[in-house]
Amino acid sequence: MNKQELCETVSVGSYDFELNAENNFYECRGDVMYDNEHDEIPEPGLWKAAHKLVSILQADGYKSHVSHSEKGWVEVNIQD
Repeated sequence: MNKQELCETVSVGSYDFELNAENNFYECRGDVMYDNEHDEIPEPGLWKAAHKLVSILQADGYKSHVSHSEKGWVEVNIQD
């Protein structure tokens, strides 16, 4: 698949994922949340939306997976 075919922004529900083409992922920032052990976790709705984006990308022939980093960021990584 040609990564230049990817949209710069993809909306899933109320979340807008921006393409970081240089690093091959979509990203979106949600609220910072914490689990029972006080570790940062992604906002549940954003996490669910990211998995829907994976399904969309896979239907278009892209291999992808979801990850999260700190400060509420969720990433949908697109594999080569």
